[in-house]
Amino acid sequence: MSWRVANACAERKFGSATRKQIIMFLADKASDDGSGIWCSKGTIQRHTELGESTVKRTIRELRREGILVETGVRKCKNGFTIAYRIDLAKVEALELTAEPEIETGATVDPVQTGPGTGATVAGVPGPPRPPNHPKFIHKPPTRERAAAEDEEAEKVLAAYPPDRVRGKADCLRRIREALDAGTEFEDLLQAVRAYANESTGFTRSKVCFSDNWFKSWKWRAYIEDIATGREETKANQAKALAGLAGWVTNRHPLCRHITPSQVDALLAIKLVTQAQIQAAGLRS
Repeated sequence: MSWRVANACAERKFGSATRKQIIMFLADKASDDGSGIWCSKGTIQRHTELGESTVKRTIRELRREGILVETGVRKCKNGFTIAYRIDLAKVEALELTAEPEIETGATVDPVQTGPGTGATVAGVPGPPRPPNHPKFIHKPPTRERAAAEDEEAEKVLAAYPPDRVRGKADCLRRIREALDAGTEFEDLLQAVRAYANESTGFTRSKVCFSDNWFKSWKWRAYIEDIATGREETKANQAKALAGLAGWVTNRHPLCRHITPSQVDALLAIKLVTQAQIQAAGLRS
């Protein structure tokens, strides 16, 4: 655990409570330089009590923004897990959570920072802060954010077979609800495309119109299949790396087909040592 990394993250704004919760959990696992973080998304989900899709989406966002950097993979009981590093320079460039200091001196119609200390009506004290205190003024969502959310919902609905789209406004609302509940945009889009391909050539009596399809959450079965496919891919990758490690250990002639990226992966999860790599005639 690094107090330096944890304090740096605690003092910055990350855009949402979910993002802050996940980055603080990762900061708790980091070394002083922000590196050395290895914990699966399942571990993050269990400790933060967030949804699986929410954790995956947030990790992907943090990686895309450069706040979280992949540094390799590490062997674990289920195969391997990705190692991360928190980029402290990116974190320190974020907006501070501390309020700006209030300048002293007379102002015109000043905003009070606390309730008055005079007499109260019927002995009932006033609120802890007056209604015009800055902390009571909530910022509305920006137009850019609302437009981006609408665009995502439109893209999902556009993937649905056009001859079966019905009740567009209701469909968009239900898509937005699914995304806000933590469903990944790419997963939902892939689920719609999977249904569209699966039902190609169906007669009109065999298909489902879009309003009923989204209303009855039929997309969930496709997303579960997508998640299962990803887990199988991870398991196959782990099995393949174990096979490559056997080649290296035994100095098998097929070692010459091992790529540099595969060598890096083997070293990262410590299936082989640097000495074994060199003995097999490979370069890291």
